[in-house]
Amino acid sequence: MTVRGPLINETRRDQVFPVLNAAEIERLRRFGEVRRYEAGQTLWRIGEVGHGLTVVLTGRLEISQPEAGQRRLIAIHVPGEFLGEIAQLSGRPALVDVDAVEPVEALVIAPEKLRAVLVAEAELGERIMRALILRRMGLLDLGTGGPVVVGPGHHGDVLRLAGFLSRHAHPHLNLDPETDPEARVLIERFGGDAIELPIVLCPNGRLLRNPTEDELARCLGLVGPLDPDRVYDVAVVGAGPAGLAAAVYAASEGLSVLVLDCRTFGGQAGASMRIENYLGFPTGITGMALMARAYTQAQKFGAEMAMPDEAVGLEAGNPSGVGPYVVILLNQERVRARSVVIATGAHYRRLEVTDLERFEGSCVHYWASPLEGKLCTGQEVALVGAGNSAGQAVVYLAARVAKVWLLVRGRDLGASMSRYLVDRIQGLANVEVITQAEVTGLEGQPGQLEAVRWRLASGEEVRRSIHHLFLFIGASPNTQWLDPSRVLLVPKGFVLTGADVVPGRRSLETSLNGVFAVGDVRSGSVKRVAAAVGEGAQAVAQLHSFLTKDAVLARLRNETLSQ
Repeated sequence: MTVRGPLINETRRDQVFPVLNAAEIERLRRFGEVRRYEAGQTLWRIGEVGHGLTVVLTGRLEISQPEAGQRRLIAIHVPGEFLGEIAQLSGRPALVDVDAVEPVEALVIAPEKLRAVLVAEAELGERIMRALILRRMGLLDLGTGGPVVVGPGHHGDVLRLAGFLSRHAHPHLNLDPETDPEARVLIERFGGDAIELPIVLCPNGRLLRNPTEDELARCLGLVGPLDPDRVYDVAVVGAGPAGLAAAVYAASEGLSVLVLDCRTFGGQAGASMRIENYLGFPTGITGMALMARAYTQAQKFGAEMAMPDEAVGLEAGNPSGVGPYVVILLNQERVRARSVVIATGAHYRRLEVTDLERFEGSCVHYWASPLEGKLCTGQEVALVGAGNSAGQAVVYLAARVAKVWLLVRGRDLGASMSRYLVDRIQGLANVEVITQAEVTGLEGQPGQLEAVRWRLASGEEVRRSIHHLFLFIGASPNTQWLDPSRVLLVPKGFVLTGADVVPGRRSLETSLNGVFAVGDVRSGSVKRVAAAVGEGAQAVAQLHSFLTKDAVLARLRNETLSQ
């Protein structure tokens, strides 16, 4: 019988810890190899790359995590049960310690073979996938097994790192030295009052001082070096709805896919706390939940993920101007691919107000997640914007704060926001909509916003004591990494595709053969999640056509050279 800690998802225990019967184990044998472990032997430790899905045939395995000098028992797996969580799907470091309680014989299925199981064994694969996802949810509840971030909870860099880890669905623990004696002891041990906060303790024992997201990701093993000699069928740049859709459909059709993103998956859609107009979710779904499903689905079919890895350039791999293309990364790594999907979306527009940068990251926010909601619970907040993302953020925040001041530049909120959101906002007693308003100033010390000023249509200036400002004022296309002489752009920076480039061109193909643009970054696209997903799927059909044609031409060239 499985032994569990009290915080594991008890309400769905049969799904979290399913027991495979003899026939099901027999079906899995062709995907793995049998290994034996002695009593007391460690299979792996937190931070080490796991072996893959491990099905216990005989004996018992103990799964645990360190906690305050002790060990928290998470589970004991017995014959018929399997070890693993979602990290095993991509060969990433483990979040738990695993030890053999007694001699163990187990069937070990490596990550690439595990992905084959999920595709080839539909019903059994569904049960395994559900268990892997629910186990990660349980680890997130525990908050252990990942890095420890030490620093004040309101500190901008603490929020930055905590937000990065949350969006990666990676367990972590925040320790605030202002309230936690353990945090103060850690600070004294690693440098006293002079130490630069936040500090991060990684599971492998490394100490990072105020790391970048890239430094933290590499310490945790979330991203590693890429093979410079490998040529992918498709490189997808951007992991929002359009990019993930392209990855899912391309990988499911057997193409080799690499997905790059400078931060994490989800894009702007991941910032939405409730999407209610996406087909198939009548009760709504959070943007991050929707994107997390797409991210896992892409991995299930074999798409590789490199996040955070930022693309800074695109060049043709040969003088003829036709692929393989080379995507140049910020760290100087180079990715080669026969085709490229540009799905870089857009970056948030900043408010044109003096000293904005003094408050960004701590008091000025560009999305409304539970992290930000917790920061401003019970307070008055201001939100600038009039699109659907702004409306969704208002509805989310209104349930957590004392009052939301919604500042709109236009005359009518309904001119740019879906009717269902307008109606819902009008029904919220603690939301006040101010039309024809413009923010004129921010007051306070760096990292501590004290007041927001805005001007009304009448010329009157209003000042409110507000400590958190949310900005949802649109975005500009993220195309600064592209050479406009090669990839044609409109004056506002969006990518031209199809007939706008030349008559008869594939509808999503850019001015470069085999390079496609989808989602918000494309000129003329509909700025909706569903539209982005549709374009990502459509691009796969078009790049298939390109790759097939490219293969035929290559064969003809080879035949000509051999004559």
